[in-house]
Amino acid sequence: MVRTHGFPHLIQYFCELANVSRSGYYNWLKAENTRQKRERKDEADYEIIKKVYDQRHGKVGALQIKMMVENDEHIVMNHKRIRRIMKKYNLMCKIRRANPYKQIAQATQEHKTCENKLERQFDQQEPHRVLLTDITYIYYAKGQKAYLSAIKDGATREILAYYLSTSLKMDIVYTTLDKLMEREDFLPHPECLIHSDQGVHYTHPDFQKKVRDLGLDQSMSRRGNCWDNAPMESFFGHMKDGIDFKACSSIFEVKQAIEAYMEYYNNHRYQWSLQKMTPAQYRGHLIAA
Repeated sequence: MVRTHGFPHLIQYFCELANVSRSGYYNWLKAENTRQKRERKDEADYEIIKKVYDQRHGKVGALQIKMMVENDEHIVMNHKRIRRIMKKYNLMCKIRRANPYKQIAQATQEHKTCENKLERQFDQQEPHRVLLTDITYIYYAKGQKAYLSAIKDGATREILAYYLSTSLKMDIVYTTLDKLMEREDFLPHPECLIHSDQGVHYTHPDFQKKVRDLGLDQSMSRRGNCWDNAPMESFFGHMKDGIDFKACSSIFEVKQAIEAYMEYYNNHRYQWSLQKMTPAQYRGHLIAA
């Protein structure tokens, strides 16, 4: 009202009423053009951010958005600015929450654990030297359950092999290993180590024999310590964020969704800690180096 109608004699009164100084009020007036320019810039950047945010159904944070706009749109944007604009326009990343339920199976006296040879040294900067593996459950449709076994490269974070099953029989881990060895581009490092938790599948004597026959060494997390296999747990968490499994009406649809996500994750999902490359790009980078 003061700015529109003037009231020069009442400016001091209104400033005191608003608990601001006269100089502060005049400085605010002078900065009007700057504020409008900043607002227009925010709105333009918001449109760019919102496009990426909607593409990933709201399941991306500032760092992911930064890498996607830089690589896909060729636009450089500071991640702190992205966070500020997301907060300003209420674009909240849908953060996953850890599920406390884990499938528990009964081990026999024949099952043997292995020492933790990895000691959380996940990234040794050499592809196919550290392999991480685990099994996760997937609920789809109306409470139906499936299980996904996967093997991840510790250096490149690439998912090298995976197998979806409706059963937790030992075949789930055997088939995952077979799929790994069937890859034409998989050349195990001479000191290749496969690391898992102490689940019944990995302590099973037949699994351990299969690992030895393939020329791999075996390592296990300490009991109850999820941090010892954190990258694998993290991958499963992000995957469940990225796929709406409840919308899948059949195991076939679950399989299709997982295949699409694996393709996206390995070849199109830029990662900040991989020098802003995808896992596949980073593998080529490490090999070339």
